[in-house]
Amino acid sequence: MFVGIDVGTSVVKAAAFDRGGRQLAVEARPVGLDLRGGAVEQDMAEVYGAVVAVLGALSARVPEPVELAGLTGQGDGLWLVDSAGRPVRPAISWLDGRARPLVDGWLADGTFEAVFRRTGGALFPGCPGPLLAWLDRHEPGALDRAAAAVACKDMVFQRLTGAASAVTDVSDASMPFLDPRTRSYDDGVLELLGLAGRRRLLAPVADPAAAGRARGDGLPAGTRLTNGPYDLPACALGAGVTAPGDGLLIVGTCLAALVATTSLDLGGEPAGMYVSTDRPGHRLRAMPAMVGTAALDWVLRTTGAGHAELDGLLASSPPGARGVRVLPYFAPSGERAPFVEPGLRAELLGVSLESTPADLVRATCEGIGHAARHCLAAAGLTGALAVCGGGTRSPAWTRLLADVLGRPLRVVEGEAGARGAVLAAAGRHGVPLDTAAWTEPAHTVTPDPSRAAYYDDRHEEHLRLLTTARNRARHG
Repeated sequence: MFVGIDVGTSVVKAAAFDRGGRQLAVEARPVGLDLRGGAVEQDMAEVYGAVVAVLGALSARVPEPVELAGLTGQGDGLWLVDSAGRPVRPAISWLDGRARPLVDGWLADGTFEAVFRRTGGALFPGCPGPLLAWLDRHEPGALDRAAAAVACKDMVFQRLTGAASAVTDVSDASMPFLDPRTRSYDDGVLELLGLAGRRRLLAPVADPAAAGRARGDGLPAGTRLTNGPYDLPACALGAGVTAPGDGLLIVGTCLAALVATTSLDLGGEPAGMYVSTDRPGHRLRAMPAMVGTAALDWVLRTTGAGHAELDGLLASSPPGARGVRVLPYFAPSGERAPFVEPGLRAELLGVSLESTPADLVRATCEGIGHAARHCLAAAGLTGALAVCGGGTRSPAWTRLLADVLGRPLRVVEGEAGARGAVLAAAGRHGVPLDTAAWTEPAHTVTPDPSRAAYYDDRHEEHLRLLTTARNRARHG
């Protein structure tokens, strides 16, 4: 069998596939987030323990020899490790907002734009650059003790293989220090962020991706393991999104819009990022919005509803949610795509005593759909669109998204990230797999023409409301 490991923000998963791409089994374990006053951290020992646990449970369920394993996981954040890959301090999540004042300052003095023009990546509080700069000011001792500042999957790869030092890949290195033209670190960016003295903490970029042998934690000792792309490009690979112009929408904790491209445009409004892939010259134009299923989770909790009720609630409120509008920007660090606005917060509009919980839920789902449409347009979508992620498990929400986006959706079921991790590993080792069969969509959802026309008008209203909210966030 082939095993894909996906170390997510709140859930760690391992999936087994046969040679034809059929998903055989999945094991998952939740991992916690420690939220305190804008700080969002994770226990690395808990995360690594969850990886070992899901791999052991998967092997017990599908006792076939493991031919190959691939690794992916959450991107951004900051995972400080010693020379053995063990934690120096708790990991800082990509959801962390402590570096917001630094990003605000860089927005004001031109540093933010200067970095974007060099790398194609728009800084946000939870990406490695601001987090390193924050630690350099507030916890310099932690940086002094660390051997490397890596991404989540890089820590896991080093621990699973027992590698002598940390290594990363071009996708995780893309934000914010990689020059997308040379596929190597841009020391000028480190200087712009005041981090030239911390250059040693950046792990070497393995290009092609690093490969090693498992040392026996969860995976059988000797199993070939590849440190693949992080979760966004891994999902794109698992969904078959490789042709220029084709796109993927991941409806997860983060609402990520990705479009495959062979071009590189460092002009325009600084937002999103270019993610380098394993093929030089091929990139993903990524607009990974902070808004996502976390916004819906908050509204469901607030209204006392559960996820199992979502389809019924959406059916109980008409398109337009009886005038209720939600700007679903709930993240404490604001928004990062398709614009950067650290001070932006969610807004509920048009609510009255006659509004129902169903109206609030539907308005939130519609608001997330409009945010997705905004991101996909900014990313340059011209071709087919695939969708995956936890949000697509709701048939009603998937139909709503097709209507709001006004285009057919190729629905990818199962573990797209883990599937992409395996395909990346197969490419790295020259193992021939039928990529078309591995990436075949489960089905396609087409928009209703009348509802799509209705949402065309509502999208313009969403953009107007958003402009007002952004001005308020900037000027109070």
